[in-house]
Amino acid sequence: MEFFKFIFTMLISFSPVLVSRAFLMNAPDRLYKEIVQPSFAPPGWAFGVVWTVLYFLIGISLFLFCTAEGDSSQKRMGFIFFGIQLLLNVAFMPICFGLRSFLGGLIICVLLAVFLILTIVQFFKISKISAYLLIPYLLWGLFAIILSYKVYILNP
Repeated sequence: MEFFKFIFTMLISFSPVLVSRAFLMNAPDRLYKEIVQPSFAPPGWAFGVVWTVLYFLIGISLFLFCTAEGDSSQKRMGFIFFGIQLLLNVAFMPICFGLRSFLGGLIICVLLAVFLILTIVQFFKISKISAYLLIPYLLWGLFAIILSYKVYILNP
């Protein structure tokens, strides 16, 4: 039973890239090469590497949170915040690259960071390890805000 929960949480954690790629195909890769980038922008291939690691950590975090004992109302709030940040994560690529809305992408990044912080706080109440595993995701999210802002400024 735990194995299936683990697989399920991994599928959930990787869902943003699966959904985005299914609808957008290679559009994000093409657009990323076409737009003016800030000097500190990582190469396109780095996103795949970083997100693979982050989605794996997110999946482990969610699994630990799901299987931890705790107050059901606290867990419910954790799931709600997690779900909102996951939906924002899914929305980023279609809005930023599908609609070519760099301002929309920036707004999504800021909202994502807010709900990720709320998720971390809520996860911490149930499983400290699950909260700590989300810290790299938050750091990447904060970097994404800076990068999105610069992309928005450089590509009016």
